[in-house]
Amino acid sequence: MTDVRWLTDDEQRIWRLFMNAIRDFNAHLDRQLRRDSGMPVAYYEILVHLSEAPGRSLRMSELADLARSSRSRLSHAVTALEKLGYVSRCTTDADRRGSVAQLTDAGFAVLEAAAPGHVTEVRKHLFDVLTPEQQHMLGEIGGAVQEGLRPVCAQALAEDSEAAEAGEDARAGEDTEAAPAAVPEP
Repeated sequence: MTDVRWLTDDEQRIWRLFMNAIRDFNAHLDRQLRRDSGMPVAYYEILVHLSEAPGRSLRMSELADLARSSRSRLSHAVTALEKLGYVSRCTTDADRRGSVAQLTDAGFAVLEAAAPGHVTEVRKHLFDVLTPEQQHMLGEIGGAVQEGLRPVCAQALAEDSEAAEAGEDARAGEDTEAAPAAVPEP
């Protein structure tokens, strides 16, 4: 590709600083939550999303979108949270194909216990190291990057949904096609 707009040395430096800061910050938060609350940051985020939802419940597909997770990865996480008693899962009344994850009282209690330590670390390692002006700029920068990615992410989400539906349809078709072969001839 001859038309690639390669990063300048300064852009390369900024890019690497940004990526390393994000990785280090997320790794630190994950270590803190595992140490203090016995859960990875991904589980904490799932519990937060459920706690903020009406009735403390969300369709699994919506929860996957909020958690920026594949449906398969989210399903594994919710299964682990179910085993801990923090989440329950059931099918929806309106659509038997979909399921809903609901935060249990035990899950809400563990979230309440984990939140103070988590917030303390976020404050200490993000907000306390920035001036008010830098905090404002970080908010604007985060918003601009997210807005720039919105169409790309929406397209990817649509493609993922189509692929998941095609996979479900194919599995459903395999099940119905396999059924006659399993029935003995009279």
